Amino acid sequence: MCLIAFAWKMHPRWPLILIGNRDEWHARAATEAGFQPDAPQVYGGRDLEAKGGWLQVSASSRLATVTNVRLGPATRSAPRSRGALVSDFVRDSIDGEQWLEALAPDAPGYGPFQLLLWDGEQLLLAGNRPAFFQRPIAAGMHGLSNGPFDAPWPKVRRLRAALEDWLAADTTSSEPSLAPLFTALADTRIAPDDQLPDTGVGLEMERWLSSPFVMGDRYGTRCSSIVLVGRDQITFIERRFGPDGIEQGQSEATIPLS
Repeated sequence: MCLIAFAWKMHPRWPLILIGNRDEWHARAATEAGFQPDAPQVYGGRDLEAKGGWLQVSASSRLATVTNVRLGPATRSAPRSRGALVSDFVRDSIDGEQWLEALAPDAPGYGPFQLLLWDGEQLLLAGNRPAFFQRPIAAGMHGLSNGPFDAPWPKVRRLRAALEDWLAADTTSSEPSLAPLFTALADTRIAPDDQLPDTGVGLEMERWLSSPFVMGDRYGTRCSSIVLVGRDQITFIERRFGPDGIEQGQSEATIPLS
């Protein structure tokens, strides 16, 4: 994922509400969100090049999503794929802290990442830049993109505010409209130059990547996802897009938690 906003322990029905966009090369092959053939309890999309995922959940009360960390122009690929962190965690059964402790020695071998994990009890953040770290996340509204956690990037602030407004509008309805969240995820407004971060990719690219939804014919937002984690089930909705933001379909599933 390249942009995530989430509410942790802020809603009476859904302890975790996560919305986000995945930005990627349009030519990179991937599956739509669905149950995984090798792990029928796992739901999400799969990258067909490196075989990992960007956002997946499990009926065993697990969720994982990952962002890369923007450190200037792209360099050569790391030995290990960030997407494997997602797919490996949701297929495992040990708690998040133990899983991350086991990951620590190998973490430098992955591309720069920030990893968000829910193990049914805790919500955890881990990363490998500048060195490996892990920590629990406090209850509240949070945002994450390709920089530091909760960094005040315009796109992060905008999406987090949209989620906060959605929660404030209705915290009791059993079937609230998700349209305002998808509208926020589809926001293509470019941020003012004086609000842009400097991640070493140049002003023109900072502008292009500053909107929540990135438009492009070769690279851009590939899917928008909303995940509602309840106490007994997970609702997962994904909208997919092709070059220049052309909508290509939607998947939706309700996964009972064991």
